[in-house]
Amino acid sequence: MQKLLSSTCLAATLAIGLAGLAHGADYTPVTDARLTNPEPQNWLMTRGNYQGWSYSPLDQVNSSNVRGLTPVWTFSTGVDSGHESPPIVNNGVMFVSTPYAQVIALDAATGDELWRYKRKLPEGFSALHNTNRGVALYGDRVYLAGLDAVLVALDARTGKVAWETKVEDWKTGYYMTMAPLVVKGKILVGVAGGEFGVRGFVEAFDADSGKSVWKTYSIPAPGEPGSNTWEKPDTWKTGGASTWMTGNYDPTTDTVFWGTGNGSPWFGDQRPGDNLYTSSTLALDGATGKLKGYFQYQQNEDWDWDAMNAPMLVDFQKDGATVNGLLSPQRNGYLYWLQRKSDGGIGFLKAQPYVMQNVFKSVDAKTGRPVIDMDHKPGTGKMAQFCPGLWGGKDWPYESYSPKTGMVYIPSNENHCNKFEGKVEERVPGQWWTGVAVPDFHFSVDPKAPFYGEIKTYDVNTGAPGWRQLYAHSMMWGSLLSTGGNLVFGGGTNDREFRAYDATTGEELWHSRTNSAIIAPPASYEVNGVQYVAVQSGYGVDAAYQETLLSELLGWQADVPQGGVVWVYALSK
Repeated sequence: MQKLLSSTCLAATLAIGLAGLAHGADYTPVTDARLTNPEPQNWLMTRGNYQGWSYSPLDQVNSSNVRGLTPVWTFSTGVDSGHESPPIVNNGVMFVSTPYAQVIALDAATGDELWRYKRKLPEGFSALHNTNRGVALYGDRVYLAGLDAVLVALDARTGKVAWETKVEDWKTGYYMTMAPLVVKGKILVGVAGGEFGVRGFVEAFDADSGKSVWKTYSIPAPGEPGSNTWEKPDTWKTGGASTWMTGNYDPTTDTVFWGTGNGSPWFGDQRPGDNLYTSSTLALDGATGKLKGYFQYQQNEDWDWDAMNAPMLVDFQKDGATVNGLLSPQRNGYLYWLQRKSDGGIGFLKAQPYVMQNVFKSVDAKTGRPVIDMDHKPGTGKMAQFCPGLWGGKDWPYESYSPKTGMVYIPSNENHCNKFEGKVEERVPGQWWTGVAVPDFHFSVDPKAPFYGEIKTYDVNTGAPGWRQLYAHSMMWGSLLSTGGNLVFGGGTNDREFRAYDATTGEELWHSRTNSAIIAPPASYEVNGVQYVAVQSGYGVDAAYQETLLSELLGWQADVPQGGVVWVYALSK
């Protein structure tokens, strides 16, 4: 089997650790995406390395010259709605995915289209979120989690289907938006559908054949550890805990860390108990899928605060010693420092709020279990307000960690709340089943607030806050990328700007207005000695829906242009 990377390139790829970057081998112009460097094993993932840092060591573009960054090519995807995937570049070929399960291969230096895969979705199919968050590369194949809950392997040279495997039945509410994760010849995927009463799981498939290797549910069945936390019979069968974002991986212990979503329906009094493993990080054995450990961020979840983002694997200092750590800014508005145990399990160290939060009275210093203010816990027939609102202190967009500065950069939102009142609904497979109708979300903001979106930064060793960037007229819906050039790149605002900040001071150094607003992760790559910065611009999905609500509340622009375009920048010569 031909492999995607040369041996000299493999080490660079694993070291890069940014959203959607592979540091390709020396570039040769391609006309058919024929990737011909043999290598026994390699893998690429959406955040660039297994640690999930969203960091690139490339430094040709840096804080002293970034003002010279200019567009060198663009490519229109021909697709509307929310573009949320990073460009992944290998050996001079860029792979991007789009909403509605398309994959496009492009010449990374020129933007010329090499091939395009368009998945034909089943008649009658629809999904709550029609986006896709990236592909995975392994061997000579490109792997796509199809929106209709089908895993697809494509030939990297031609885009033709090598195999496809049904993961679940879309008619029962399952769908997939995440990027697959490659672990030792296995392709790992998770599922969305927490608003439809599914039972979440992570499943591993053989990369060559597409056959299932293992499958681990995120809600235990009766008799399994944690099943007693579902106190009402049969609620575990439809309890949610969807697994809709990509995990991270620790090869030293062969442990996959994967996040889980909200409970289903949304109101915990309809499913009494702690409801393991909703709103948790799971530690799974990479070879077997066996559960090694977990950490639950909030029990009996009530606020749609998914814990879907896997923590970054970051080592930090505590009490004069280096800790093999996990770092995670959660949707609930708290930043968590956790420990990767030698057996692959998870330990709690500390947590602190990074936005205003009115639900947790406190967090237990030993266990991390929060004490809940019941006045801010909605229920069936009980209206309650909670802050931050259901989109959280941050939603799915990726934070970034820079080993050069020792800081974490968090795309976050503040000064917004929701108010819910639940009701009992009959479940119809494949239909909305949360206990609250969309018009009854009661989303609100503080109209006198000086800002709503922001970038917040913290020292990972001390937890001390660093610089902030505040956005008075926009929420922040973009992933961040830090680089060895002492830069932080990100979009995320409704003004359509793509920006670069000084990673140390937060000073805005550069910006470029794009066709739409950016909610996708940026990437950086190098071809023929030239460093490029790339990002997809294309507004939609939850960011666009929230923008509509804010236009009613604050008079913001209601209709940010949609339409996907890949933007690629380099220093002007």
